[in-house]
Amino acid sequence: MRPSVIELLPDLLELFVFGVGSAVLSLAGAYIERFALLTVEHGNTELGAWAVVMGLAVLYFAYLLGTDKFHPKLRDVRSTLAQH
Repeated sequence: MRPSVIELLPDLLELFVFGVGSAVLSLAGAYIERFALLTVEHGNTELGAWAVVMGLAVLYFAYLLGTDKFHPKLRDVRSTLAQH
């Protein structure tokens, strides 16, 4: 028996939150890295180096959210929808 949309709603909501969260963290990490590059170009290497580390940390969290949460949940939802 195929699950109804109501039964899948919590899983779809969780999938949406993980996807949007990963995308937002990726954009934030890219923005921080751009800020770091501009800061170093203007001569403030200490602040630029700190921003590079922070940007890499944010990008790493985006990667972890995408690979540890989003991808397995997507696989679960697909397998649930494929069952007859």
